[in-house]
Amino acid sequence: MSSTQVRTSFALGEHTVQRLGYGAMQLAGPGVFGPPKDRVAALAVLRAAVESGVDHIDTSDFYGPHVTNQLIREALAPYAKELVIVTKVGARRDDKGGWLPAFSAQELAQAVHDNLRNLGLDVLEVVNLRAMFDTQGPAEGSIEAPLTALAELQRQGLVRHIGLSNVTSAQVAQGRAICRIACVQNQYNLVHRHDDALIDQLARDGIPYVPFFPLGGFTPLQSSALSGIAERLGATPMQVALAWLLRRSPNILLIPGTSSVDHLRENLAAGTLDLPAEAMAALDGVAASKATDR
Repeated sequence: MSSTQVRTSFALGEHTVQRLGYGAMQLAGPGVFGPPKDRVAALAVLRAAVESGVDHIDTSDFYGPHVTNQLIREALAPYAKELVIVTKVGARRDDKGGWLPAFSAQELAQAVHDNLRNLGLDVLEVVNLRAMFDTQGPAEGSIEAPLTALAELQRQGLVRHIGLSNVTSAQVAQGRAICRIACVQNQYNLVHRHDDALIDQLARDGIPYVPFFPLGGFTPLQSSALSGIAERLGATPMQVALAWLLRRSPNILLIPGTSSVDHLRENLAAGTLDLPAEAMAALDGVAASKATDR
């Protein structure tokens, strides 16, 4: 499939956004905790992203905490009307940076108000409820109570759209029975493909799927097939991995993160990378070979 055949935009809430967005998590300090090493550089990355056409930024007030949202406000406010800022609630940080559930109605309300204050907004465009039954990945458990509480904040006019993060297919179905779900955000990449069936179902229903750790996260993707294809195409392995995701399904929105302007531009260039059919076939086989290795 050539780059000209790849859909470049998709609906998110009331907006149509470019499928290559930006994730702000890496702008915080080590372990997504504390301030950035270089605040000026962090602000420059945010400004360069928007100047390059990015209109979808993913963040959360528990990044830092408060750090990335405050950086976004300093760098980009007043916001362009086409910019969609998506945030998350459902977790909090302890004094050492640990990740803890924050699922009560009171905690969710506080998180929404914290996001509003630190972003400098009157209403949050999209808020993802992050399930925290297991901090390592999706785990079963009812999301009815927290999602109902978040839907009440939506009725109060503080939130326009609600999404889900770190959830199972069963939780997505439960959530869709409670309120309209604007997007689903889970871990997914070339070798971590547990959500294949869910992505296809959401695509049929016109719901965006937003993979986090699209490049492997804290364990970067490593594959001889990936490296070989990148070398033949004159691209980096990460560009090829992102280009594969864009071709995997038209409802996938990408939010690769970085604290470097050069790396940001490298990621965005993946949107125009042409992956021949034989390259797609080889990449599709990477997940199967990884499963065999395990």
